[in-house]
Amino acid sequence: MSRISTFYLLAYNSFQTVGWTLSLIKILYNLIATASINGTYASAGNLICFLQCAAFLEVIHGAIGIVPSGVLLPLMQWGGRTHFVLAIVRNLDELQELPSVFITFLAWSMGEVICLFYYWM
Repeated sequence: MSRISTFYLLAYNSFQTVGWTLSLIKILYNLIATASINGTYASAGNLICFLQCAAFLEVIHGAIGIVPSGVLLPLMQWGGRTHFVLAIVRNLDELQELPSVFITFLAWSMGEVICLFYYWM
């Protein structure tokens, strides 16, 4: 892999690590401040929507061969998550306060932070 690709992936993973860490902090802060899971989408939803849109780059990374993941699996993960957060939750206000949104956002944030820190090692 070229130095440019390595630098780019380092920058991309740094961006995603900071973003998902921020979303986790926002979710946990909302949970502690309100003693409730309500407001999770309001506190971290826009950031998570943005991070999910940016994650399409992972499909591109596989397509151009700078990572060995291929295209299909990243595309399926990106498509499923993006559909859930943008097409369903973002557009239906009554869903935004459901426990499933809190659980999903918390799991995504924790999973991404752990996974992205793994890339640093």
